[in-house]
Amino acid sequence: MYEYLSGVITVVKPDYIVIDVGGVGYKVFSPTPFAYQEGQKARVFIEQIVRDTGITLFGFQTEDDKGLFLKLLSVSGIGPKSALAIMAAEDSNSLAEAIEQGEVKYLTRFPGVGKKTASQIVLDLKGKLGGYVQKIDKFADQEVSPELNDALLALLALGYTKKEVDRITPTLAAEKETSADQYIKKGLALLLKK
Repeated sequence: MYEYLSGVITVVKPDYIVIDVGGVGYKVFSPTPFAYQEGQKARVFIEQIVRDTGITLFGFQTEDDKGLFLKLLSVSGIGPKSALAIMAAEDSNSLAEAIEQGEVKYLTRFPGVGKKTASQIVLDLKGKLGGYVQKIDKFADQEVSPELNDALLALLALGYTKKEVDRITPTLAAEKETSADQYIKKGLALLLKK
């Protein structure tokens, strides 16, 4: 029913905020309530969940975060509170990256997520979160060339983990190759050496 609410944040609690819109205070559960400050004007992207027990509003700073919440809800065994807890424990990009890399063990560290649920998250969402994973455009606070950036993304797409790709990035960055293809070939050679 609601896409977003724009108003003044009047209450900030550990698990929710209250946003005043035209004199009406809406209680909105959020994974990041302390990102807001009392008295701040804000736009909060809303998802309304209707259950037998009542109507609950969940709010997010960005449309992408709201989208990730909805994708988590689509997984069997994940309810709104679990999805919120998962998002509160990790930033969206790291969470999406863990899912894309199929890191089941990493996902089990979130509240209420066992091995079975973590496997289900990977099964249902892997390959569907490309828009949430940020491009690798820095290594050790140094910019990498667009060609190297493309090569690193290609290696991730081939199934190598971010940790493996991070390990070889300094070696590749030291090369003065000009094309992404050459970086990919050298990267594969390095990864296969391990």
